[in-house]
Amino acid sequence: MENGNSISAPRISLYNGRLASIILTMKHLPILLALAFVTVPALPQQDKAQEDSTIKVEVNLVNILCSVRNKSNGLVGNLEKNDFRIFEDGKEQEIKYFTRETDVPLTIGLLVDTSASQERLLDIEKRAAYQFFSKVLRKKDLAFLIQFGAEAELLQDDTNSPRLLQDGLNQLHMSVPVGGLHPGPVPTQQSQAGTILYDAVYLAAHEKLQTEVGRKAMVLITDGVDTGSRTSRDAAVEAAQKADSIIYSIDYEDPAAYGRGFGTITFGGGQGESELRRMSTETGGHVYKVDRRNSLDDIFQDLQDEMRSQYSIGYQPPNPKKDGSYHKIEIRVGDKNYKVEARKGYYAVAGNGN
Repeated sequence: MENGNSISAPRISLYNGRLASIILTMKHLPILLALAFVTVPALPQQDKAQEDSTIKVEVNLVNILCSVRNKSNGLVGNLEKNDFRIFEDGKEQEIKYFTRETDVPLTIGLLVDTSASQERLLDIEKRAAYQFFSKVLRKKDLAFLIQFGAEAELLQDDTNSPRLLQDGLNQLHMSVPVGGLHPGPVPTQQSQAGTILYDAVYLAAHEKLQTEVGRKAMVLITDGVDTGSRTSRDAAVEAAQKADSIIYSIDYEDPAAYGRGFGTITFGGGQGESELRRMSTETGGHVYKVDRRNSLDDIFQDLQDEMRSQYSIGYQPPNPKKDGSYHKIEIRVGDKNYKVEARKGYYAVAGNGN
């Protein structure tokens, strides 16, 4: 949060091919997760018998966020509980909880590609991202900023301050591979990683979002091309699912960066688009493409509307075991003209935020 003290931003980095943890400059308080035990302690100065009567209640609820769009790709925000049906591993489940998620606290991680292919787009991204933060963040919401290229760096930790986020955006800079020896106790030749997209997604999910509560989302601004991650795409998706985070992808490509010539305005359509679609679809997000019809400002406006038009559906899983198994989820609505966007499943892991 913004205050009178200057807090240096922690960094995320790759070291010798291994994913390093984020080094935080402040200690975080423990966070109560949805699948954790909720303990109601006895009143102070009560006898031993009263202390032994402490009540423990296990909360076992799978909570799924979803958006609904019509044939014109417009958001549908007026549906009711009876309009939805939910299935786990092919079997219909009873909906125990339903609400529109318009005011539930939101944590957003903005991940910006600063590899060489994005150099000419950074100024546009800075301005549009600041406008997005200024409009979408409410009193209880938080956001953080990560840039990634040859390395990943946390430019601004969780904050509700648009000014601090703007300061972080102003720090965006090119992250390109440097030749020579990689520093460390055992110097190694630099791997020449160009864009560690999957590593950045994994780190944002595992190190930042996994311990947050409420709604969680990553917004990726990239052309979707990964040329150096140690983490696979599937591992990055799994980390996002375990963190209960949606991935929204903005496919933003400079055609000149890939030799298609100046003056050619055919954004997107590169090899990275299918990878972005896989990550977003599996986590319940959406893929946006910057092109002649859709500017980055237009996309951020639509993204803001989607985050305020979500539904939250909760049900009790038929198998309460937290054994790490993966369970497929499908959400259906009665109107066949509508399309539901929701994550495809969840991992039954204690304390993963479901």
